[in-house]
Amino acid sequence: MNFTKMQAAGNDFILIEAADVEQDWSALATAICDRHFGVGGDGLLLVLPSAKADLQMREFNPDGSETEACGNGLRCVAKYAAERGLVGSQTRQMGIETIAGIRQARLITAGGRISGVEVSMGKPKFGAADIPISKQIEKKPILDYPVTVGGRKILLNLVSMGNPHAVCFWQDRVSSFPLPQLGRQIEHHRLFPRGVNFEVANILNPQRIEARVWERGVGETLACGSGACAITVIAQLHGLIGKQASIKLAGGILDVTWDGVGEVMLSGPAEVVFSGQWSSEV
Repeated sequence: MNFTKMQAAGNDFILIEAADVEQDWSALATAICDRHFGVGGDGLLLVLPSAKADLQMREFNPDGSETEACGNGLRCVAKYAAERGLVGSQTRQMGIETIAGIRQARLITAGGRISGVEVSMGKPKFGAADIPISKQIEKKPILDYPVTVGGRKILLNLVSMGNPHAVCFWQDRVSSFPLPQLGRQIEHHRLFPRGVNFEVANILNPQRIEARVWERGVGETLACGSGACAITVIAQLHGLIGKQASIKLAGGILDVTWDGVGEVMLSGPAEVVFSGQWSSEV
């Protein structure tokens, strides 16, 4: 089975063209994403034909669960599709079908090569049922909602970017936040019946935010596209930033724009790491 490994701001994925392949994708994701016995990655991306868009993307986390949305994965798939001829040679914008809906990807070129990709991430949703959470809360957006984990009170700001996010603002450098100890507890908190992605963010200035991410089904990652979008949306709702922000993550910088009404736009780099063939049984 041929695969290509790609990364976007350090968020790394294994891509497989899966149109003619039958597989237990959950089991394969667990095996191939293993960083000691597999290829290693934050997720398995399947590139498939679509009757609704130019192509379809499915993503499976290392724990075998399938996720609804992935901004960095979308950008990798868009670049891969353009460079491998899965879309027309003159294509600069393409629609990609996901569980969360069709997302548009625009190729950014410089010097005759694809230097980055901008993707539409859909409109943020703020209702309790959208995220979802286990409590009946009519108010939306749900901001500064207190939870206690590890003996620490944390204020969570909730938003769905096609997948669930909880954002916490931290007044110190995010490197000081005990994410390895608290991330998993928040992911599996009883408030979130389907789990949640957790972001801790520090506002450096009105255009720049430093952040760390704990991804549902993965753990801490170097970057998260939908997480960067969630942070930007929540920071706007609190009046901390304007319509655009650069999110500084461990793996690099992602740029996010939101006009407060429409879709959130995410842009950043995407690169091929290597290609190979997976032959192990799962």
